[in-house]
Amino acid sequence: MRSEIFKILKGAVLGALFLLYGAVADEAKFKPMLLKEYVPGMNITGWVVSEKLDGVRAIWDGKNLRSRRGKIINAPEGWSAGFPPFFVDGELYTARGEFEQLVSIVSSSVPDERWSRVKFYAFDLPKEQKNLSAKMEILRNFIASSGAQNLLIVQQTPVSTHADVQAYFDRVIAAGGEGVVLRDPNALYESGRSDKILKYKKTHDSDCKVVKINPGYGKNEGKMGSLSCVDLRSGAKFKVGTGFSDEMRANPPKVGTIITYQYQNLTREKKPRFPVFLRVRPAI
Repeated sequence: MRSEIFKILKGAVLGALFLLYGAVADEAKFKPMLLKEYVPGMNITGWVVSEKLDGVRAIWDGKNLRSRRGKIINAPEGWSAGFPPFFVDGELYTARGEFEQLVSIVSSSVPDERWSRVKFYAFDLPKEQKNLSAKMEILRNFIASSGAQNLLIVQQTPVSTHADVQAYFDRVIAAGGEGVVLRDPNALYESGRSDKILKYKKTHDSDCKVVKINPGYGKNEGKMGSLSCVDLRSGAKFKVGTGFSDEMRANPPKVGTIITYQYQNLTREKKPRFPVFLRVRPAI
């Protein structure tokens, strides 16, 4: 009799552990929806546009903040008070031009008082099979009842033509922003890059891996002159030689580091034209 009870209890405990760790694994493995490039002339009738916040992408999994790669972001105790028990996709953000400071804040394993300036701007509910308007209404009602102070909703503006997009884009750039995001509000959430969510910026950007550090000459003698890189998406090989501070040339990113760079367009060989270093991609 006792052995029977023990077997039942053992099975129940193992089942509970399986569900617990399975849920944690699912949360960590979640892959967010990623942007493609907007090209003038695309059909965007009925779409919406918002400013592209230069922040840190994050997912609220109902219990924790996670980076786009699934790592837990350590926010201070009480910072997420009133956040919902369901998934929210958004951006951790402080203000324009403060990306490096923001990365320093959210990358720390010991959160500090600087988090008081950070807000989580929500733009989608990944698990809800509804249109964007209905999803944001769910979140808006939840925030109203929970009183969450650090959870805000990204405001969307309807557009139908490129002229609408360009006018909105020009206002954002004039105010110091980096670009805009266009969304098909009727599209369902999907992991990976999607043609239902597009970015439109002054310049293009992409990520690449540093494969070699090249020596400098002239005023850069004894320092880094350029970085040989491989683009993570296209596999194109090229050098990035501009956009670096003197300090970074003296202490360049190590081989294997992922950096973000900007460029004007692509050559016939699909290599970036005039690549310029933007920043080291956050490790979170």
